[in-house]
Amino acid sequence: MSRLTPISRWIQSLPSNCLNRSPKNSLRLSANRKGMNKQSLAQWLQYLETLHPSEMDLGVERVARVADLLALKQPAVPVVTVAGTNGKGTTVAVMEALLSGCGYRVGAFTSPHFLRFNERIRVSGEEAGDEEIVTAFEAIEAARGETSLTYFEFANLAALAVFRAREVDFILLEVGLGGRLDSANMVDADVAVISSIALDHQEWLGDTRGAIAREKAGIMRPGRPVVIADPDPPPELAEQAQAIGASPVYSLGAEFSCSGAGDNWRGSISGAPGAVPLAGMQTPSLLPQNVCAAAQAVALLGVEFSQQQLQQAAADSIRPGRLQRLQIAGKHYLLDVAHNPAAVHKLLENIAASPCNGKVIALFSAMKDKPVAEMLDACVGCFDAWFLGDQAANPRAMPAAQIAEFLRARGQGMISVSANLRQAFRRAQSLLDRDDLLVVFGSFFTVAAVMPQLDKDRRKIGADE
Repeated sequence: MSRLTPISRWIQSLPSNCLNRSPKNSLRLSANRKGMNKQSLAQWLQYLETLHPSEMDLGVERVARVADLLALKQPAVPVVTVAGTNGKGTTVAVMEALLSGCGYRVGAFTSPHFLRFNERIRVSGEEAGDEEIVTAFEAIEAARGETSLTYFEFANLAALAVFRAREVDFILLEVGLGGRLDSANMVDADVAVISSIALDHQEWLGDTRGAIAREKAGIMRPGRPVVIADPDPPPELAEQAQAIGASPVYSLGAEFSCSGAGDNWRGSISGAPGAVPLAGMQTPSLLPQNVCAAAQAVALLGVEFSQQQLQQAAADSIRPGRLQRLQIAGKHYLLDVAHNPAAVHKLLENIAASPCNGKVIALFSAMKDKPVAEMLDACVGCFDAWFLGDQAANPRAMPAAQIAEFLRARGQGMISVSANLRQAFRRAQSLLDRDDLLVVFGSFFTVAAVMPQLDKDRRKIGADE
């Protein structure tokens, strides 16, 4: 029996002419294949950050060329691509859990990660291992020649390589930004899902919902279905679907629907031979519209499932940092990567739906290219205290002192500014009583800074016990 790993067998199956080494990389890559000077995943990630002139370079031409060389552009299994301003990660997670619960092997590519790069590439919920990711990176590096790729594009190609090697039954791709020009769009989606459309990344996507809708519609394909989960999509979305020829179109409130709050909602999805009813669904940490959209997409893949399986999938798909509620040592936390105004409004709705009996305290940080003032306007009167911290290693982050000025201008109460987020978290935590709630929100970096501290608290409890 061959001792080759699945990813190694995939590489051996590639045409020899696809591994065109550029002179600057051939020596290191040759050494890697002989087992000499093997690069760790951490070393590779550090290297990838230096490869491209800019962190973001929208367009699929470059990455599609490399995907063609590696025979990754046309997967042999159905692909679902998910775009949206908010909710796309949740939609992917529910589909991943539901398909896995139905007995299928599912590859899911999402971004960004919190603590480990491996979080971006999963097979049936399990993170890909360092070795198979590194092996995929080596093949991509060898094949790309002089083609420059971004960090995200390398990650996307590596995910497709792992999924092919693992022989998954379905592939789920989460768009990083926009849709039309995102690297995930190099693959033709069998089902396209658009979770929501709101203002975000305006410098890249346009400054109106209609302009953003046109960009997200780029993941649609002629003659293939699209699921639209935005309850009030701009008309440009339907116009683009018609222009592209995407068909049929499944819209929230028409072909599928949901009503009620997350702790008790009902809905229906369209499937053969007719509508599949959902009643008494309980997904308090997930928006019903995202769960329903995920179920509709899975039905369009021809997979049958029960309401009980969907309920279990929703319970299994609570993603870290997405309306995630925790209780550790009697203290209550809510973590959410609400990094635009629409997401902040959803966060506040979640807090109001499950009010605590004590104080509601905020720990917040955001990127300076976000509409921070609008985000904070939504929060006026919702928090009893604010804790802020700088992100010295992140040049994109807005200084905590500037956020504090925004809050003072809005007449907010207690405001504490710390040298870093870890210190801000510990200060906020020290004031928590058992009936209080600490809400950590803003950028992914904000939530990621707090997670290791909460893990330390969990381990300490275990050690004390």
